[in-house]
Amino acid sequence: MIDPFGRSISYLRVSVTDRCDLRCVYCMSEDMTFLPKKDLLTLEELDRVCSAFVGLGVKKLRITGGEPLVRKNVMTLFNNLGRHLKTGALEELTLTTNGTQLAQHAQHLKAAGVARINVSLDSLDATRFTSITRWGNHAEVMNGLNAAKDAGLKVKINTVALRGVNDDEFDDLVAWTGSNGFDLVFIETMPMGDIGSDRTDQYLPLSMVRARLGQRWTLSSIPDNTGGPARYMRCAETGGRVGFITPMTHNFCESCNRVRLTCTGQLYMCLGQDDVADLRAPLRKSESDAPLVAAIHEAIGRKPKGHDFVIDRRHNKPAVSRHMSVTGG
Repeated sequence: MIDPFGRSISYLRVSVTDRCDLRCVYCMSEDMTFLPKKDLLTLEELDRVCSAFVGLGVKKLRITGGEPLVRKNVMTLFNNLGRHLKTGALEELTLTTNGTQLAQHAQHLKAAGVARINVSLDSLDATRFTSITRWGNHAEVMNGLNAAKDAGLKVKINTVALRGVNDDEFDDLVAWTGSNGFDLVFIETMPMGDIGSDRTDQYLPLSMVRARLGQRWTLSSIPDNTGGPARYMRCAETGGRVGFITPMTHNFCESCNRVRLTCTGQLYMCLGQDDVADLRAPLRKSESDAPLVAAIHEAIGRKPKGHDFVIDRRHNKPAVSRHMSVTGG
């Protein structure tokens, strides 16, 4: 699959639910209205769509949410998709999670063929963690991370940089992830969905974060790429990798290889644009995958060049109205 700008589409992010057991302040409002369960694709339908993408050249599948591990029987999907790893058609099956359910699922994920996971964690302080997530249990996530290590899963910690909230912890996060053998990726907050507050108060450019880290740590650019938008550096003191995802200060659209499928079968060709293709209708139209494949090709043919994210006092409304949990984080 080649888009209008010559980019090969090899990475599909799939949201299996818009529901989450946390309410992170930069991601959701506290009083969220979730989709009726009847609107969601079944696990069998999600498998069929993912398999169609694999047949068209997708090499990396990432399961997301919401919190994907709160979806009932979701391990069935991981187990079924693992067959594409065994044939070599799929190179990687991964997961982004908040870690709350990892303790019970880590071993099963490894057995299904998942080799590495991303865990969203914005603070090492239990009280602050609860404040950011509104009601999260820090110990629960730490137990989940220990289970992931014990299972042999490689772990990447995703931390959203929030001005005045967690910006005093960045050095501690570099040290902690380095000592645990985890990668660390900082992410700029993005203007998606109404969160009940002004994002300009939270927004922190990662150029400032990187400069601040450079005062303590020796960071050297490295060419490592895990298939996503992060730009990585090696920390000499810990030996670990520190990455930066900068959709605001330096977008990564020129090399975008990704599309996103929602739990209702809507395909977003760009995280920061509203254009969407309905794959649920052709999926259910026929037992043949021909209508589905045709709809996928049509959608890729209109993938935009890039997004238009802006955060400042003049643009204090979300760039797109949907929350990240709807699109797939």
